[in-house]
Amino acid sequence: MTPRPLPNQATALLETLPAPPRLVAHLRLVHDVACDLAEWLFPVLPFDREAALFGAATHDIGKILHPAELSGPGSEHERAGYELLLEQGVDEDYARFARTHASWHSPEIRLEDLVVSLADKIWKAKRVPDLEQLVVDRIAAVGGREKWQVFMELDDLLDRLAATADRRLAYQAAHPV
Repeated sequence: MTPRPLPNQATALLETLPAPPRLVAHLRLVHDVACDLAEWLFPVLPFDREAALFGAATHDIGKILHPAELSGPGSEHERAGYELLLEQGVDEDYARFARTHASWHSPEIRLEDLVVSLADKIWKAKRVPDLEQLVVDRIAAVGGREKWQVFMELDDLLDRLAATADRRLAYQAAHPV
């Protein structure tokens, strides 16, 4: 399995900082899944695809500063990643994903943030019903579609993505922490 390449700006940041191979592998996998989600969403409704894909490619960049969170729990990387991206000259509208990818109930959350959060879960086949419902609700509201229809389509897509999670997990595991 070879995930899609990261956006050039994200690649440059990860090389400059420098990011551990396991982190780069994880970011490529989440970005790859976010690309699939974005392709599904784009015909349904407009959203900032470029921002969401950059967010997926950098959402865990704060783990460079908190390497224990590469293989264990923790949330210190979220704020640290946001600040690190700002220090590197990344616009706030793109840096925000580092701090929003695990807090999808905040009122400031946009559809792009939800796409990054969802990609960060489904890449490893983790289903999070309340997150998925937020995505369904947002798409139905903005796109003027029935919630049940959006749910069925999203559920089918997430099932397909989850079915190949073992290959993504093996790809990530092949890279050292």
